[in-house]
Amino acid sequence: MQRVEGGRVRLPFGRTLIAQPAGRIAVIDFIRGFALLGILAINVTGFWGPQLATFSPLWPRAEPGAAAWYATAFVLFEGKMRALFTVLFGASLILFIEAAERRGANGDLAQARRLCWLALIGYAHYLLLWWGDILFAYALSGLLALALRRMPPAGLAAFGLMLFVFSHGLAAIGDLAGIAAEARVLAGRASTAEMADQAAMMQRIAASMALDTRILNAGFGQAIGLRLANAPLLPFETTLATLTETFPLILLGMALYGSGFFGGGWSRQTLRQLAWGGIGGGGAISLALLGWIWQHDFPPRAMFAMLGALTAVPHLLMALGYAAALLLAFPRLERSRAGQRIAGAGRTALTNYLGTTLLMCAIFSGWGLGLGPEMPRGWLPACVVLGWAAMLAWPEAWLARFGIGPMEALWRKLTWWGEGRVFGR
Repeated sequence: MQRVEGGRVRLPFGRTLIAQPAGRIAVIDFIRGFALLGILAINVTGFWGPQLATFSPLWPRAEPGAAAWYATAFVLFEGKMRALFTVLFGASLILFIEAAERRGANGDLAQARRLCWLALIGYAHYLLLWWGDILFAYALSGLLALALRRMPPAGLAAFGLMLFVFSHGLAAIGDLAGIAAEARVLAGRASTAEMADQAAMMQRIAASMALDTRILNAGFGQAIGLRLANAPLLPFETTLATLTETFPLILLGMALYGSGFFGGGWSRQTLRQLAWGGIGGGGAISLALLGWIWQHDFPPRAMFAMLGALTAVPHLLMALGYAAALLLAFPRLERSRAGQRIAGAGRTALTNYLGTTLLMCAIFSGWGLGLGPEMPRGWLPACVVLGWAAMLAWPEAWLARFGIGPMEALWRKLTWWGEGRVFGR
């Protein structure tokens, strides 16, 4: 990683910048807040309906306006915000370790404890509220990333990107073969084996949506029982399924932090090039893929691929482009009302993430208002706006009084439990 010499950070390739931990924290909070808002635009569909509703505007049913909302989310938010949030998680791993070490603690050990507690919080989030938890996967992937955290930024970036591209490239080859077989089935030219495989997939889809709908409509205790009975290991399965995305992007976030990306170590010209290239290139690919699936009426097997390996690279490109654009905008927005509210949402990201789940489940689930089966999909953007308003409304006043979000405070206390001291993040 970088070396601090006389208040200056020595970067790779001979560049330096003034060491400003508080400034890096502020910009990371700002970008994290932006990513958190975008994640809700995707997660809202999973709160509203079964898991597979997030994959297609035709599931669980075709409705007016569903395709338009799906298309908007697909191009602007899907995968991009998750990738951005994961990169920031990697940067925050190092930020916490440095803070702990400045206070005389063993940073790696403290971070390992912190991640173990996050895994427990994530599993509780899944079991009590919602299938779509990401905290558990982040915690286990973060523990794996700790083993490599002393690699130089260039090595971390190279290893992370190679793993990301290679694993998704191999998966894309299989996805393309599956899409071709599905096209033959839909055209009536498939073999008997291909027809049987497609029929079996559709049966699995129907069974999955039926179970998820039961859980969605169930009471609070009954929903927990159904999760335990039918998918007690889902967080582990999600971690394994997403490991080749989450782990390398955490490494990339660690590398970006070490290179000075969040602390003024990259020139504005480089950031502009990354912003235009990432958003423009990733957006163009996303639009092209959207055009194809729309033209072919959202074929089921292809839809799984479109939220997986085939879109991994454009997702990462746009995530990095968003990050660069936000870094460029931060000096102008830092003291604005909007900028402070977004940064506040990012500083209380754990509380907001869990609180948004609680809010959305209270709207859609059977133990709440039960609007999941009732509300048309086209109304989901209004729920997103409601969630954004909730995430932005409270942090500024709360942080002015307490300095830390409520769940963040609990996480900190758990991390340092038994140590006789509490450190900042």
